[in-house]
Amino acid sequence: MNVEKYFDLAIWQRLKSFADTKETPFVVIDLATIEKKYKELQESFPKAKIYYAIKANPAPEIISLLIKLGSCFDVASIYELDRVLGLGCPPERLSFGNTIKKRKDIKYFFDRGVRLFASDSEADVINIAEQAPGSKIYIRILTEGELTADWPLSRKFGCHTDVAMDLILLSKKLSLTPVGVSFHVGSQQRDIGAWDAAVAKTQMIFKRMEAEEGIKLTLVNMGGGFPAHYMSKAHNLGTYTKEITRFLKEDFGENLPDLILEPGRSLVGDAGILVTETVLVSRKSINALNRWVYLDVGKFTGMIETLGEAIKYPIFTDKTAVKPVHMDEEEEVILAGPTCDSMDVLYEDYKYSLPLELKIGDRLYIASTGAYTTSYSSIEFNGFPPLKSYFV
Repeated sequence: MNVEKYFDLAIWQRLKSFADTKETPFVVIDLATIEKKYKELQESFPKAKIYYAIKANPAPEIISLLIKLGSCFDVASIYELDRVLGLGCPPERLSFGNTIKKRKDIKYFFDRGVRLFASDSEADVINIAEQAPGSKIYIRILTEGELTADWPLSRKFGCHTDVAMDLILLSKKLSLTPVGVSFHVGSQQRDIGAWDAAVAKTQMIFKRMEAEEGIKLTLVNMGGGFPAHYMSKAHNLGTYTKEITRFLKEDFGENLPDLILEPGRSLVGDAGILVTETVLVSRKSINALNRWVYLDVGKFTGMIETLGEAIKYPIFTDKTAVKPVHMDEEEEVILAGPTCDSMDVLYEDYKYSLPLELKIGDRLYIASTGAYTTSYSSIEFNGFPPLKSYFV
């Protein structure tokens, strides 16, 4: 495969020139790409507020850039909160978007000025009412997006629409301010129709709450889900935004509610290249059809989203990046990580083709790895340190 399919060639050459001076494994992030992605999303949804999902990549360099650009932030823990506040973001631009939280953490957020909270359960609504009195609250609903997303999310988070409406009533009774509904159609969601069904559910809740209970909701948090540029085909951002806007207008008319987007992967994923070195190349038998290629990065050092081979990253070598290698010069391989754990196999069913001349010490470049790599990397499994990251 050719690198120009996934990267602007000038950006690729700049990142690679920098990468060639560093010891593997690491991720190098192009901050200009993140700024470009942010502005594209802003232009596509001019009436929406962007709340960056910090979990995708919590690097201070990225958070500081987004603060400067005017972004808001979806915060999942007190540790993320401390980081974003410490970098100068005002609490008015933050939402506690995690529906699973301790009572003391709710108070921690409230005491530091955060007034917007997500919930999906009765116990959590009660905790918010007690620890963050008078705050704004939005209820997260279940969607069917897990059926078509490459990295599903909804089974653990959200509630059915009947429960959501009960929680809106409960929050009102407990003197909170119910402002709306949130959903997430699944991370790396390539099926635009997933948003259509979620928006329709949301509009039904809005309509019933106003007609039956006199509660006028004003906010739709559409979460994340916009895809990064991996091996599986996806639409460009413009196609998603055009269709999602049409879904919103069909259900809500021209007077759209306030909108929140919580991008993570789509903002930072394509900005990163993970650089890894070949540790070993072997065959399990004399007549084995495939070589095993062992890398110095694996599931526990940043590649956890290869679990179930869910996310398939574009992978290049020095030889394959600039021009395609002829078929008789390459062979399908099994890719695995360096740790003493049999689970640390990246791709076995899905076969990548790599040059026959690939040898120990050769570098591989894994594209679109700016999201969910460093943030998932373990601290010290087998003694391996966390995945390093650099910013250019």
